[in-house]
Amino acid sequence: QVQLVQSGGGLVQAGGSRRLSCVASGHTFTRLTMGWFRQTPGKEREFVAAMAWPNGREDYAYSVKGRFTISRDNMRATLYLQMDNLKPEDTAVYYCVASVDTFADFAPTRYPWWGQGTQVTVSS
Repeated sequence: QVQLVQSGGGLVQAGGSRRLSCVASGHTFTRLTMGWFRQTPGKEREFVAAMAWPNGREDYAYSVKGRFTISRDNMRATLYLQMDNLKPEDTAVYYCVASVDTFADFAPTRYPWWGQGTQVTVSS
């Protein structure tokens, strides 16, 4: 069973930056496809970014492309989401996710393991 523990959320001004972290355990980290979703009240979970484990291919939602960067530190079994040029519409609870699939999925149901979520609030 995979456990995901997140950190790094908080309040940031529009145009600022924030980095989220997600530490994974319970599975070989290098064989996990990892990603990030976000959700606001009354809305569906929205795909943000993911990185496939076989080759490190990165996928991003159009809304964050060019502003967010996904990365991973295999030694620390940690996934990161570097968020730059944040906008108020980025405000959401961000979730770290993991699967054993060899490719990134946009559907949240494809990821069986989820972190606890962390709030990111962007003020205007």
